[in-house]
Amino acid sequence: MSADAVPAPAVSADAVDPARVVALVVGVERYAAGPRWTLPGPVRDALRFRDWLRSTGVPDANILLHLAPAETAETVTGHRDADHETLRRALVHELPARQGDVLWIWWGGHGVLDRDEHLRLYCADATDADRRNIDLESARRRLSSDVLPGFTEQNWVVDACQTFEERHRPAVTIPDGSLPAGQRLRVHRQSVLLAADRGQRAANDPVGGQGVFSDILLRELAALPGGPAPDPEALFAAVRGRFDRLRADGGHTQVPTLHLHRPGHAEHLPAPPGPPAARNAGAPGPERRGGGLARVVDALLAYPLMSDRDERQTMVAELDPVLVARMPRHAVPRTDVLGILRTLRRRPEGPWDLYRAVTLLDDDRDRAAELAEALREFLAENRPAP
Repeated sequence: MSADAVPAPAVSADAVDPARVVALVVGVERYAAGPRWTLPGPVRDALRFRDWLRSTGVPDANILLHLAPAETAETVTGHRDADHETLRRALVHELPARQGDVLWIWWGGHGVLDRDEHLRLYCADATDADRRNIDLESARRRLSSDVLPGFTEQNWVVDACQTFEERHRPAVTIPDGSLPAGQRLRVHRQSVLLAADRGQRAANDPVGGQGVFSDILLRELAALPGGPAPDPEALFAAVRGRFDRLRADGGHTQVPTLHLHRPGHAEHLPAPPGPPAARNAGAPGPERRGGGLARVVDALLAYPLMSDRDERQTMVAELDPVLVARMPRHAVPRTDVLGILRTLRRRPEGPWDLYRAVTLLDDDRDRAAELAEALREFLAENRPAP
């Protein structure tokens, strides 16, 4: 039997030498496409993850930090660029030149699920005309081949949307983002933890300047034993448990997912089943209606203007004054948005009036596409039965 056919034993967390842990850490907030692509949070999340690695003893020299801070962000030094050429060079040339036992890949930024079910991660030099990207599945396959000696334990954390490519209606096709791979091996154990399930948006907190998923995961990382190599399945269980509680409280609807790639098999840990009413398409009960409403609220809160009380008031000023006069208002953004939406849905065109007001003030096409799809789903759920 050849050596590459023998599965390598899992690396014991207690036996991991932090000096043999390497990490590629990416945070992209600013894109060449312009301000409407700006995404607050990924840089701060990446720096927090770097600080966690440092706290476990991982040397700075082992952390490849690639950032594209927004212009409004605090000055960040000591990092590399996050454009396509630089990131591709890191994946193709720099990581294979390293030696170690454990590899972390952390990525925060915009993403989209293409028609081949591959998650494409946009690089900082992406534009509407040239959406430069890294194909996550291609990168994963590359780093599980013989081009990467060692690093039998690999943990991937990706805080990016998995919304469907066709929902964004790009004017041009997404360019190839694949990487060259070597000979396949049966020695790597890869755990790929994604912020959202297929078709879902990964929520961001523009006020706190962080990804909701990243913040929860970083808090759980700090609490887990295992130093720089905690049990990925225990980490996933803790993160998903937090999201389960958020959904039960009417909060975020995204569902983190875990893909396990082990020698000889691959496994996708699916989302937990929803309540019976949500699974029965023929009987839309209160839980199912609440889910649609929550998606619309999340889509509205993805707009930075919704986090500012004055900007929300500017948006409300574009609405029917008769409805506005009866509209409950609140200082907390989520509560305020919920009250606005519930008031407007009293009229058939009310929710679409809200859509027009929001997109008038912020013409981001990706956010508009998600809001429109959420509204259609919500209105379909609440359509009176014949």
